[in-house]
Formats: sequence, structure tokens, C-alpha cells
Amino acid sequence: MPADPSLRPTDRAPGTGEVEIRRSARRTRSVSAYREGDRTVVLIPARMSQAEERRWVGVMLEKLAAKEKNRERRKSLGDGELAERALRLSEQYLDGRARPVSVRWVTNQNSRWGSCTPAEGSIRLSHRLQPMPEYVVDYVLLHELAHLLVPGHGPGFWRLLEAYPRTERARGYLEGVDAAARLPHPVDGEPAP
Repeated sequence: MPADPSLRPTDRAPGTGEVEIRRSARRTRSVSAYREGDRTVVLIPARMSQAEERRWVGVMLEKLAAKEKNRERRKSLGDGELAERALRLSEQYLDGRARPVSVRWVTNQNSRWGSCTPAEGSIRLSHRLQPMPEYVVDYVLLHELAHLLVPGHGPGFWRLLEAYPRTERARGYLEGVDAAARLPHPVDGEPAP
């Protein structure tokens, strides 16, 4: 029986662990990659030459490394840096009117992305935001800053957030994360539904 041409033996790239290349006849132009434990899986079109494959594997390994480095940097972002970020966002989008007394990461918010106590001037962001894209963290931070000016979610509140160009995109991202969390997760070894 001939070997499946869509699967190749795993290779090793310097400093990256195993790299598995999966070729697909259905994939025509796009290349993608993801980590699967200690292995990196790179998905490429079946028609791609060996030279293109080597080039794209290098590109995708660099992209994944940069993404992981950025994620780690955001995870290490302390409360002081978060407070500075809040002040920059307030200046940029709220004319500097929102001045929180404290801004910090918390680990006890599992059903909310953030919270604000206007009377105290305190903002808390869930640690679950730390690995998310920066524009999403900025949106949640700006959302809580807006609550320092308008406590509820009425029209005046939403007008404040209109200045942030990625409001809808960030809200969609968070809705997707919430929806994915409600999906049933297959037991190890069982196929997904």
C-alpha cells in the first residue's frame, strides 16, 4: 500500500522540536501552522514544491515564535504597565477624562472579562484576557474606563466606545470565545462531533 502523500514524516528544525508537514489537495493557496504539544504542524497545498515547502515552513515557524513571544510578553504585563496602558487609552479615546485610581489583573473573574467600581475608581481585568490579541485587551480596558464616566450601558456609554475603531471586532472575538467555551468538548481519543 503506498504512503499517503498528504502526510510526511516529521522533520526537525533547529530549536523548534518536531515539524510535521501535512499536504492537502483541497488546500490551494493558504499555508497555516499550529503547535500540537512539542510538535509544530504546518499545513500546505499538495502541489507546493520542496523549495516552497522549506521556505514556508521557515516563515510559519517565525510567525508562531513571534506570536508566542508576544503572548508571553502580554502575560508578564504587570499591574503598573496595565495602569499606564489605561491612561494612554483614556487620553487617546476619551480625551483623558477617565482617570482610574487602580487598574489590575485578577484571577477571580471567570464569567466577566472586566469590571469597574466607579465610586472607587478601580478597574479589574480577568487574567483570561492575557493571551488574547492586544486590540481585545484594549477594548475591554477602554470599556471599563468608559464606565468611570458612564456607569450603565445606555446610549451615552456606547457613544464613548465609538471612537475605538476595533470595538465591533473585539466584541465579536469575545463572543466567539464565549460560544466556544459552551461547546461540548470530546473526550480524549473520541472524534469531535
